[in-house]
Amino acid sequence: MSKKRKNISPSGSQARSGKQVKGSKQNSTWLIAGLAVIAVLAIMGFVFLNNGDAPTELAVNYPTEISVDEAATKRDQGAFILDVRQPEEWQEYHVPGSTLIPLDQLASRLDEVPEDQEIVVVCRSGNRSQEGRDILRNANFSNVTSMAGGLNEWAARGYETVSGP
Repeated sequence: MSKKRKNISPSGSQARSGKQVKGSKQNSTWLIAGLAVIAVLAIMGFVFLNNGDAPTELAVNYPTEISVDEAATKRDQGAFILDVRQPEEWQEYHVPGSTLIPLDQLASRLDEVPEDQEIVVVCRSGNRSQEGRDILRNANFSNVTSMAGGLNEWAARGYETVSGP
């Protein structure tokens, strides 16, 4: 009478299920490692990409928006007044001594904005000036603010305006 022997070779079903468990653990390890690498790269990318857009330390401490009265005082003290309206709006009326760079041209004309002066960005009502301020701050201009209420408020408060070029 011959006895049948159990197959205990690596090709048996017990060995196969062991390999599946071991392979499953290896796949999980690779998945976790891969996700960790992706997370680290995402964090590094966020830090590096936002680093260039982060306002400088001075800009962080500089007010994001000021009143018309504060803007008039800054102008009288030598601040650069940047008007970001369109040329036809500028010709109608503007702050004496201000410089016109329309908002849609500002990013390509940054070299026309002084880096060593306080800058007050103005527009008609105060919305575009906020965008202009942010463009300048993202380009690492430090002492930049926008004027609340815009030139509508400037004129309503009785501050001088001029028309034409």
